[in-house]
Amino acid sequence: MLNYLFFSVLSFAVIIISVNKAIDYFSFVTIEKKMMEQADLYELSFREILAKNDRSTGEGQVSDVPRSALERLKASGKEVRIYDSNQKLLGLAVNGIIINDGTPLIFKGNIENALKGNYAYTVTDNKLLYFAVPIQDKYYQNIYVFEFVEDLSYFYVIMDQIRYILFAGAVGFLVLITLVSLFIARNTTKPIKYLLGATEKFSKQQFQQVQLNRKDELGMLAAGLNQMGIQLNDYIQHQKQFVSNVSHELKTPLAAIRGFSQYLYEGENEDKDLQKIYFHLVNESDRLTLLINELLMLSRFDKAGPEEIGKEKTDLSELTDRVVAELRSKAENKGITLEVKPGKKAFVYINQILMTHAIANILDNAIKYSNADTRIRIEMFIRQKEAVIQISDQGIGINEDEIALVQERFYRAKNSNVAKGSGLGLSMCKEIVEKFNGYLAIESKIDVGTTVSIILPLS
Repeated sequence: MLNYLFFSVLSFAVIIISVNKAIDYFSFVTIEKKMMEQADLYELSFREILAKNDRSTGEGQVSDVPRSALERLKASGKEVRIYDSNQKLLGLAVNGIIINDGTPLIFKGNIENALKGNYAYTVTDNKLLYFAVPIQDKYYQNIYVFEFVEDLSYFYVIMDQIRYILFAGAVGFLVLITLVSLFIARNTTKPIKYLLGATEKFSKQQFQQVQLNRKDELGMLAAGLNQMGIQLNDYIQHQKQFVSNVSHELKTPLAAIRGFSQYLYEGENEDKDLQKIYFHLVNESDRLTLLINELLMLSRFDKAGPEEIGKEKTDLSELTDRVVAELRSKAENKGITLEVKPGKKAFVYINQILMTHAIANILDNAIKYSNADTRIRIEMFIRQKEAVIQISDQGIGINEDEIALVQERFYRAKNSNVAKGSGLGLSMCKEIVEKFNGYLAIESKIDVGTTVSIILPLS
C-alpha cells in the first residue's frame, strides 16, 4: 500500500513538474510570437519614415529619420531606443517622453544580432523584455536598430497564479487519491486478512465457520474454505475417534500379553535364550503400553475444550525448576550435567499437569538423544510480553528439513534410532503449548545439538 502511494505521488510530481515546464515554455513562445508581431508593425512604421525621408531628400528637404521615428514610436513600449549601424544610441524615450541625455542599460549582444538581420531579445531579473528589431533601407542594408522594452511582470503574476491553482489542485488530488486508495485497500485487504486468519486457524485445527457476505471471487473462496474446514474437521474427528477406540480396545489384551510375558520371563530359569525372548516380549509390551497411554492422553486432550483444561496462574520459572529436579538423577545416571540458569518470576495461565508433561518430555528427549559427558542448559527468561523456556543440548541434532516434521504425530527423525520413542512426545508438547496460546521454536544442527524453546504469553 505504501509503495503504491509512493509511486503515485512520485508519478504525479513528475507530471506537475512537466506541466510547469510546459507552461513556461509555451507561454514564452506565445509572448515571443506577440513581440514579433509588434516588431513587424514597428518596422513597417519605421520603413514608412525612411521612404518619406527618401522623398524629402529628392525634393531638396532635410529630414531627421531617428527623431521622426522616435516621435512616432515613443509610446510603443516602456522604453524605446534607436541605434545606428555603429551601435550608437541615436534616440531614447521613456514612458512616451523623449530623453535627450539618458544612459540606459544597453545589451550589446541584442544590437549586434539585430544588425545581422535577426530579431533578438533579453529578459532581465526585474521582468523587463528588451526586444531589438533590425531596420533596413531600400538597399536591404541594416542601417538602424529599433529596440523597445516591455514590462512582463504581469505575465509572471499570471504564471504564479496558474501555478498556485495547479499545485493546490495537485495537493487536493493527492489527498483525494490517498483517501480513495486507503478506502479501497481497506475494503480489499480486510476480507483477505480474514481469510488468512481462517487458514491459520485451520492449520491449528481450529475449525470455525468462514462467513464472508460477498458474491465475488473472495466470497467463492470463503465458501470453499468453509467447506474444506468442515470436511477436514470431520476427517480429523473420525481419525481421532478411531485412534481412541483402537487404543481402548488394545489396552486390555495388551495388559494380558504383558502379564503372561512377565510370568513366563520370571518362570523360565533353565533356557537362557528363551528367557531373553520373554524379556524382549516384556520390554515391547511396556513400550506398546506407553504408546497406548500416550494415545489415550492425546484423545482426552483433543476432546477437552478450553474450559475443561483448568488453567491457573502459575510461576513458569518455579514449575521448570521442579521438572528439572525430577529428571536430574536420570541425566546424572547417563553422565549428563544439567545447567539451570535461574530466571525471574514469570506468571502464565496454564494447566500445571499438562505443562509439566510438556517440559518434562522435551527435557527427557534432550537426555535421550545426548551423549555422555555433555551438558544440557535450561534457561528461563522474559522477552517482551512472553515467557520463554529454552532447553539446549549437545546431542545428535535434527536435519533442517525435518525440524517441522518432528512436531507431527508419529514422525521420528532419521537419526532417532539411537533411542526408543513413539514419535508422539514432541507433537503432544506442541499441542499442549498451543492450547495456552503459545508455540514451540526449534533450532538444531546435526552433531552439534538442539535448542527447543517454549514461548507462552505472560498473564
